[in-house]
Amino acid sequence: MKIGVAVPPTGQRLFPRREFLERAAGGIGASAWATLLAGQAQQAGTAGSFLDSGPLARAKRVIFLLQSGAPSQLDLFDPKPRLRRAHGQDLPPSVRMGQRLTSMTSDQPTRPIVSSMFRFARHGTSGMGLSELLPNTAQICDEICLVRSLHTEAINHDPAITFMQTGSQQAGRPSIGAWLGYGLGAENENLPHFVVMISGGSPGDQPLFGRLWSAGFLPSRHQGVKFRGGREPLLYLSNPAGIDAQMRRRLLDAQANLNRLQFERYADPAIQSRIEQAELAYRMQTSVPELTDLSAESAETLAFYGEDARTPGTYAANCLLARRLIERGVRFVQLFHRGWDHHLNLPTRIQGKCRETDQASAALVLDLKQRGLLEDTLVVWAGEFGRTAYCQGELTAENYGRDHHPRCFSAWLAGGGIRPGFVYGKTDDFSYNIVENPVHVHDLQATILACLGIDHERLVYRFRGRDYRLTDVAGQVVNDILL
Repeated sequence: MKIGVAVPPTGQRLFPRREFLERAAGGIGASAWATLLAGQAQQAGTAGSFLDSGPLARAKRVIFLLQSGAPSQLDLFDPKPRLRRAHGQDLPPSVRMGQRLTSMTSDQPTRPIVSSMFRFARHGTSGMGLSELLPNTAQICDEICLVRSLHTEAINHDPAITFMQTGSQQAGRPSIGAWLGYGLGAENENLPHFVVMISGGSPGDQPLFGRLWSAGFLPSRHQGVKFRGGREPLLYLSNPAGIDAQMRRRLLDAQANLNRLQFERYADPAIQSRIEQAELAYRMQTSVPELTDLSAESAETLAFYGEDARTPGTYAANCLLARRLIERGVRFVQLFHRGWDHHLNLPTRIQGKCRETDQASAALVLDLKQRGLLEDTLVVWAGEFGRTAYCQGELTAENYGRDHHPRCFSAWLAGGGIRPGFVYGKTDDFSYNIVENPVHVHDLQATILACLGIDHERLVYRFRGRDYRLTDVAGQVVNDILL
């Protein structure tokens, strides 16, 4: 059946019903897309309204060292001498105050307090108290700000790390690196503005999913690009056999022309992002191999980060790559290091994690400072929550484990306008509740954005009729830790 006049004029085309409906629907869709794009264009036109060029705008880029699995603040950053006197005693109800527990310890008949078996000492002119497990971090204590009063809303790993990354416990929101790319754009057109690297971990450790560095509902060009360890940091970076650079260029041009035709027809922003990402991938064929070739680094530099820096995919190698990335204008570099989930055998396992990370973390800060990059680079070291003062499972003289604890945990920041050699916040004698200067995860996110000159309340994106932001409807900049 044809839709049209019974006897069409000469040369008039009759549309089959299917094509007529498709074009009609396409017209409605194009109109809707035009309205949406107009709104986004209006957002882009006023994007500068959330920028603040005032004194807080010290940083240009961020390196986030996320320790996946939740390091124990009691064994690393928050010394509690009273726990030695209370060791083995049940946690007092007056300390817990009915707060929720995980299913892993809620059924324990007792919750014996366990003091850290590691010694703490004060370091630097700041007198910062740190564990003997962090001898290299102790050497940079006058460069970092140690926050002992972080707290979060999630009590289990996946929602907690999702909350740290996106400001929401539910999956689907843009990650902090994507927000920065949306707000500030890229500095180097030959590299992604947001790069992710993962190290550490053994079978059974907490998994990490790609949605943790996703763009969510932001344009897909803002999502993080994951670098792998090994000879090929990105899949399909090299041309296949029989394809040279000229042929690759012709293929991309033909693909781009087809995509532009589709964009003219449907006005789908995802098509434009696809064109841009294909071009970026082409440029990365030249820029990434040079970036990831550490042979240009001196033997002294490699030794400075640790012997592991010679092995691609290790935490030390990734810290060195992070410095090389920000030197080349990458806006946000995220390092995930797995294996900090110590429910059992904590003393042995946490020593291993510190051996893997302590030297390289400190070397990164010092290397940035020596190169004049620390002033405008913000470094953040944090997990997703803390650990309990009581023991999970059986308490023995040489062994213990700790359960999840969202009520308080520690993190440190350096560079990028952060006040150095400073300890902020205080917990009670059990490192169970915060008694001074609490810092919510949304406050930390707001402060990171402030260091880059972004007002977290004005960095918004309209999606499905609502304005979203990284800090949701909360967050206060922690001005006390800023210069």
